[in-house]
Formats: sequence, C-alpha cells, structure tokens
Amino acid sequence: MKTILSVTLLSLISIKIHAQKIDTTYLEKLLRSHPDKFSHILNHPQRNQVQIRYTQIDRDKDNVPHFKTYSYNLDDHRYFFPASTVKLPTLIFALEKINKLKISGLNKESTMITGADFDKQTTVEKDSTAQNGLPSIAHYIRKVLLVSDNDAYNRLYEFVGRAELNQRLKDYGLTTSRILNRYAVKDTELTSRHTNPVSFYTNGKMVYDQPGKFDPANYPIELSNLVMGKAYLDSSDRLVNKPFNMTNRNAFSMTDQQEVMKKLIFPEVFPLKERFQLMPDDYNLIYTYMSKYPTESDYPKYDPKENWTTSAKFLFYGADSTVTPNPDIRIFNKYGDSYGFIIDNSYFVDFKNKVEFLLTAIVQSNDDEIYNDGKYEYKEVCYPFMKNLGQVIYETELKRKKKYLPDLTKYKMKY
Repeated sequence: MKTILSVTLLSLISIKIHAQKIDTTYLEKLLRSHPDKFSHILNHPQRNQVQIRYTQIDRDKDNVPHFKTYSYNLDDHRYFFPASTVKLPTLIFALEKINKLKISGLNKESTMITGADFDKQTTVEKDSTAQNGLPSIAHYIRKVLLVSDNDAYNRLYEFVGRAELNQRLKDYGLTTSRILNRYAVKDTELTSRHTNPVSFYTNGKMVYDQPGKFDPANYPIELSNLVMGKAYLDSSDRLVNKPFNMTNRNAFSMTDQQEVMKKLIFPEVFPLKERFQLMPDDYNLIYTYMSKYPTESDYPKYDPKENWTTSAKFLFYGADSTVTPNPDIRIFNKYGDSYGFIIDNSYFVDFKNKVEFLLTAIVQSNDDEIYNDGKYEYKEVCYPFMKNLGQVIYETELKRKKKYLPDLTKYKMKY
C-alpha cells in the first residue's frame, strides 16, 4: 500500500511540474534592481539574445523536491545556436543505447573502435588520454563533461546515430530541439546524415558490431531568428556579405535544456516511463564529471593553463582563470560557446548553506554582426553577464527561507 501511495504521489508531482505556470516578471525585477550589473544587457535583450530560466527548489518533509520556475525573455521558438549544450542529451542517449542493447560483455567501459565508410569520416583505435589507452563510451563522456571535447561528442553522435538521437528527443517530449550535426569537422548536409561504423570489444573479444548508417529524415521545427547578422566567413575564410543562415543546424531550447537537467538530477519525481533509462552507475558517472573540475582529473589529464579549475563554469565564475572556487559549492552543468553565444545549463548545490537551484541562460555579443570571424565580445559582455547572473541568483537563494532544509547527500561525489 505504501509503494502504491508513493508512486501516486510522484505521479501527481510530475503532473504539477508540467502544468506549472511560469512567472515572467520576477527575474526582470530582480535584474533591474542591480543596474550596475545588468542594465547594458537589459536595455538590449534582443540584440544580446538573452533568455533565462530559473527554477527554485523546495523540499518537503520527505525531501521530495517541488519546483517554481521563473523566466526572462524566454521564447523556445526564437533560435539561438546551442553549441556544446547538445552534448548532454547525446551522452545520455549513448548510455541508454548501451543499456537497451543488453549484450553480454558490452558496457560503457568496453573498447569502442570507430571505423570509416563515407567521405570525411575518420577512424579511432586508441585514446592516449585514457588510463588503458583505449577509447570507450565512458571515457568520451568524461571528456565531454570536463572540457566539452568535440571529438568525443562526435564519436557519441556516431554511435547513437542521427535518427535515434532525434527519436529519443521526441520520446521525451523535447519538441523544440534537434541534433543534426557533428562539431569542428565541417560537416555538410550530406556527411552529417552518415555515421561511422563502430565495434566494441571486451577483453579483446568483439561483443558488438554496428555498421555505418544513413539518416534520410529531416527534423523541421518552427523557429524564428534563423538568419542572423549581415555577413559571415565561409569554410575558406572568405567574407560573404549575406546574413548567416542557421536553418540546418542543431537546436536545443532553454526549456528543453532545463527539462533534461531536471530529469537527470531529479529522476525520482518523474514516472518511470518518463525517466532516462540509466543505471545507478551511469548517474554516478554523469554527476561526478559534470561537477568535477578539469584540474581534479588524472584520466584525462589537462593543462591547468588551458583548462583551469572553473573554466567550464560560466555561471557564477565567468571565465576568470584566477578565481578560487567556493569549496562548499558544486555546479553540475553543461555549457556551450560559439558564434558569440554563451550558454550554460546548471544545477547549483551549496552543501554548507543547504542551497540548490536550477539556472539556464544564454547571452550573445557580436557587435560587428559578422559570423564565424572569431570576433565576439565574450570577455566584455558575455562572461561578466553569466558571472553576475549566477552570483545574484545564488545570493537571492541564500536569503530565501525554506520550511525544510534539503538533504543533499546524494550529490556529494568522490573526486
């Protein structure tokens, strides 16, 4: 009887999550109360393409989380380039695929050998950053979460396949998102549809072989703002005096991003059929490397000058390489940066002060309106905005009174 009541309670919580009306005024008032930090952005919200989604979390006496969401300038049909944030659902779906295959000897640590059978495809047989020198799903995930490694993402994209990636997005109701392209390999419309053959080995024995695949489908979404700026540099670095068209690129809306994070961090509040099909050690892998600093990792090992402690934590820390992180705070996040866009999708935890919240935001600065030229005002506009936003929300949370303090033990990972 107790089990039935628990399931019913969680189902009702899930219904309430999806039915909740979002407050669209609170955030603007909060930001305008700090004109020294935000006035230059708030005066040009469309030019800087700002969107924010902030969710407060209140626990009940049984530690079950309840949510209240606030937004600023949120429009899930107004396109922004999501950059590396699409890597989070991709790695989740890669783990799901391993689990669903249910093949004896196949797991996320199995050696993954990538072949090639189409134009521009490349092979992978070794990985010098892994402790055993071999590539695997798990190690690619570590690299994606620690430093947003493009090649690691591309290999996961190839394993899951474009068609399955978009089917899984649809399955989870992520209707304003799509994953169409690899990154940093100059994918064309045709090459992005072809994914490499891959095979997996455990103890030297092949346990799974997947041929290359072709995805003929298109994934249209009704989006505005797909044509941006006044010019761009093409693949040969030639200036093209036409607006930059992003019609056939990845998309990942603010609402969908935070929904993925919420489902990942709080699976218990969703019905079983709506949860990601992950095992406990899958969650542990993701939680650990989402919140781990690159300087805490031995495999892979990174140069602290290039990947400093908080280099992946735009919200709250900006891109300040000199900052010392607060030892009581851990940020579970996936960021993205490209074409002048800075995006961060985060879950904050302060273990000492019992603070937790979800914060997802995007800002862009491209004063010359030329895309792909590498000239963006990240340091002057984007990083300070993200840092200030995270800190203002955090300070607000510190002052917010709660009836029941959360038990955050679940999120204390071993680093």
